[in-house]
Amino acid sequence: MPRDSIAEGERQIKFLSARGRGPLRSSLMAGATKSWQMSLPAAIVVWTLVLVAAAYEGTRLGFHGRAFIVPLAIASILFAFELFLASPRVLASAQRALGGRGALIAPLVPLFSVLVYSLAITDDWRLLLLGASYAVLPALLLASSAGKSPGTWEDYAALLVIWLPVALPVPYRLMYRVFPYPPPLTHTLAVLMALGTAVAAFVLLRRLDGVGYAVAWGRGFAAQFALHFALFAAIAIPVGIKMGFLVFHPSLARARSSPVTAVGVLFFTAWPEEFLFRGLLQNLLSRALKNRWAGLVVASVIFGVSHIFHAPFPNWKYVLLATVAGLFYGHVWMRTRSLVPGTLVHALVDISWHILFP
Repeated sequence: MPRDSIAEGERQIKFLSARGRGPLRSSLMAGATKSWQMSLPAAIVVWTLVLVAAAYEGTRLGFHGRAFIVPLAIASILFAFELFLASPRVLASAQRALGGRGALIAPLVPLFSVLVYSLAITDDWRLLLLGASYAVLPALLLASSAGKSPGTWEDYAALLVIWLPVALPVPYRLMYRVFPYPPPLTHTLAVLMALGTAVAAFVLLRRLDGVGYAVAWGRGFAAQFALHFALFAAIAIPVGIKMGFLVFHPSLARARSSPVTAVGVLFFTAWPEEFLFRGLLQNLLSRALKNRWAGLVVASVIFGVSHIFHAPFPNWKYVLLATVAGLFYGHVWMRTRSLVPGTLVHALVDISWHILFP
């Protein structure tokens, strides 16, 4: 839902840019409840289209040579790593192939990416060390939690290590320093690095159950998507207008750019945030508190507070609406045990805000 993230996502994609105490089910839902699963060929098609669009737009903007090709290649590797693993069969095969302790090699993908970028673009050993530490520290923390129930201090520490360097105010976003060039790609590279590190640590190494990372569409998902979006809009729009946070002013220019913006918001805002706040944080809190509703509330409040840095600081109006949004995103995740419907609700909220309340 963040306004700044929408603006960043739009710029980036132009370049590349149930019951309270019930048990949590597996992230790979029972086959009988699914009507469609993303296959590897489908993921490759999506990846290729985004990559081609990014290469075209970057060339049109005047970027060329090694300083353009290397960052684009790194972004394509990280994007492929995260997108292909969202195919249920690929994810299951990767987990079987890596086995138990063999999953320790999973962080090599983000580590390789940041090492190549640093050596080819920044040539700064301090930034190289910072990026390498970011890639491996969450995995090292979670490796020490092997065999323990979810909700250890190492789980939460790993989440903070992944989240803070991309979520703090811009001057303190360490991943922006690691990926400074080209500027239009900085945000996208930082987000892809965070998502890749989290996937390696929590999905492949920790094997946290119930995340819902695999992209699949089951019976009832469409109804849950439509219901949660409609109910949130019915609450957020009048409240936001009453508070003076929202001003209805439809923009035709923004409507024309909405397909491009939608892709950026979907891949670089909604999906990463739903994975972090619902698939990981709410998942862990629900287990630790032994109550899914308590996990929903606490995770939603944290999601809301994470928006406090948006101007003007402290932005309590934003915190309130983002907390309410988090309740709806988290509830649809609870009902479907998948990140997909909540991601689509999140993306549609952001795009609607982008067009109707600029």
